[in-house]
Amino acid sequence: MERLLEAVTAVVCLVSPEKVRALASTIRRIDDPKANTALSDAFGTAAAKVAVECLVDTWRGTSISSSELAAMLLAAGHMSEKASKQQSTELVWTGPTTPFVSTRRTEQALLQVIDSAKQTLFVTSFVAYDVSTIVKALNDASSRGVSISMLLESSQGQGGSISFDVIGKMRTLVPSAQLFAWRERATPYADGRVHAKVAVADGIACFITSANLTGHAMEQNMEAGVLVSGGHIPRLLLDHLQALVNTKTVSPV
Repeated sequence: MERLLEAVTAVVCLVSPEKVRALASTIRRIDDPKANTALSDAFGTAAAKVAVECLVDTWRGTSISSSELAAMLLAAGHMSEKASKQQSTELVWTGPTTPFVSTRRTEQALLQVIDSAKQTLFVTSFVAYDVSTIVKALNDASSRGVSISMLLESSQGQGGSISFDVIGKMRTLVPSAQLFAWRERATPYADGRVHAKVAVADGIACFITSANLTGHAMEQNMEAGVLVSGGHIPRLLLDHLQALVNTKTVSPV
């Protein structure tokens, strides 16, 4: 049964909801699962064809009826469709691309999160400079009433590791933002750095990335990340960042 469930899952992950329903309807009409069926011919991609062929082969080794398998497909398809509406995850990449994988660019993803914010926006970065488009988006967000919080690495003169005052620069560029630093570091983190690079809007959408808030990171570096909309991850991330503030792990500057 487990192999069949895995085969059903593989099909649902590769095939559109409409085609899952069509496949279930076709399977329901099959009297003998061991008959020579060519269900995979209806699917365009090679991966989908292989998944459907694997499903049929696995089904032939079970006592599951065609009606039961159709029901399994419909149930799995429904859950997959519902989950995709509740949360979507996109791969984000800056740097050399290939024709084989479609990705979003780092700057596009970050701007999407900032522009989506209606009430709160929390951004963290190690360094921040030379990001005019991001600065404009942050100020635009502030103008429409968004409360902006930013956690940045301190300069060496303020107990951090950056050679220049990132926090002071950001205070000039985005004067409405509430800025935080990690200054009181417990013993296990004495040499720690603010190395997280995230942006979360309203606990609804978030961007988790390797990219700092720099022009090179937005345009030239090889950077990777994920853009998450909906689901529980954005809320957990916002709750954690806010808890760092509430427990005074990070402090306003």
